[in-house]
Order: sequence, then structure tokens, then C-alpha cells
Amino acid sequence: MDLWFTERQTAGVALSLRVTRTIHREKTGYQDLAVLDTVDNGRVLVLDGCIMTTDLDEFVYHEMIAHVPMCTHPSPRKVLVIGGGDGGTIREVLKHGSVDAAVLAEIDEGVIEASRRHLPRLSGSIEDARCRVMVGDGAAHVRSHPGEYDVIICDSTDPIGPGAVLFSEDFYRASLESLTADGVFCAQMESPFFHGELISRVVRDLRRIFPIVRLYLAVVPTYPGGLWSFALASKKHDPVRDARGPGLDTRYYTPEVHRAAFVLPRFVEELVRP
Repeated sequence: MDLWFTERQTAGVALSLRVTRTIHREKTGYQDLAVLDTVDNGRVLVLDGCIMTTDLDEFVYHEMIAHVPMCTHPSPRKVLVIGGGDGGTIREVLKHGSVDAAVLAEIDEGVIEASRRHLPRLSGSIEDARCRVMVGDGAAHVRSHPGEYDVIICDSTDPIGPGAVLFSEDFYRASLESLTADGVFCAQMESPFFHGELISRVVRDLRRIFPIVRLYLAVVPTYPGGLWSFALASKKHDPVRDARGPGLDTRYYTPEVHRAAFVLPRFVEELVRP
């Protein structure tokens, strides 16, 4: 018998993956969590019916959300990752030799533990001595740690439920205060095909707060629309002009891809036009 998992990505679009087995399923304190083995996408993490990451294309998302801000800052030493309990973004952050400390602030301990058990390719770096796991509210954490982080990366779920606060102007202002004098902030921004209004609003909010704000793109086939966006906001460093090009062990990210990611198709330019 064929078993399929279907994510209803919008009111009119769905993605189906053929499943070989369910590895894990639980109801955490915040959401429904499942880990599935699939035919083409490998192991898949699902939260509240939405695909968070798959073996097939996780490296694209995690490399682009991590290395673009990390390579924009000249020497990031202390980094905060909000969300991202699967560990993939922390894995990429810790590839940078300048990092002395990386804090993973994840509100749902169930995601961390399930990833440790079932997604070792993603979560292994959580055990790195430079990484500290903080189970709790990431938005509250930035409010209580002013001037502390060189880079803040918001690896959030969709802007519903526990992730909604991470798309608010108050959170962006708190993040500005939590950064050092030349700090860099980055957050995933959903699909430009299906979430254009969200992207436009967030970019407007960020421009009221940060002197430098840019949107960039990457191709993540499993996510709605396949084209995914990220917002980078900086106090001082421009992600195109000032980007470094360190030698990194990557599969998608390169210095050339870094620069090209900021070249936006016209319809995306129109979403973020001042």
C-alpha cells in the first residue's frame, strides 16, 4: 500500500511525499511533531503538518540563512540562533572559525530532542562545546541581552502560533538592541509567490529600524513555491559590498552565490520597493 504525506501549503496548493515509514510522532507542548522517511526526500521533519526540513534540500536553506549574515560580518564571535531546534543552522554557523559562542534559543524542547535522536546529520553540532542550548522564548531572550551578539539569525517556523511574534516590529527593535555596534540580523521571510504581503510589511518594518536592509533569495524545492526569501538587516555592513569569502565546506553557498542572491527578479523587487 502506498502511503503519502500531504502538506497543504496554501488554500489551493499542496505537496505530497511518498512515505516509507513514520519514525516518530508526538504532541509537544507547542505543536504536533513528526519525523518521516520518504522515497525521494529522505528523512523529513514536520511540525503542525508543515515540512520544516528534508534530507534532500536542507543544506540550501541552512547554508543560506547562516553564511550570508556570517560572511557579511567581518569577524562574528558570538551568534544567536532563534528557533532552528533541528540544529542545521547552528551546524553552519559553527563552520566559522571566528565563533567563540553560539546560543540556540528554541522554545520547543521536543524539536531539539527529536532531532537529536532522529536527525543526526542536522543536530550533531549541538554537542559542540561552543554551542549553548537555551530552551525558551527567543524574543524574550533578545530583550534581556542588550549589545551582546554580533549576528542574530531568526530561523523561525511560519508566522503563525509560537512563531508569529518573530515577525513583529517589536521583535526587530529588540534584536537591534541585542546586537553589537556593527551587528547583523537575518531572518527567513517565506515565499515571494505566496507571502508577498508579509515580505513587503516586514521589509518596511526593518527599514524603520536598521540603516541597511536587503532581501535575498534561494531555491528550496520542498518549500512553497520553491523560491525562498530571507531578510538581512545590518547596522553597518552591506551584505554585497562588504561580504567576505572564507573557504567553507558547503554544497550550495559560494561567494558568487552570495552576491547573486541579492539580484532580485522584478516581481520581487516590486514587493520591497520603498
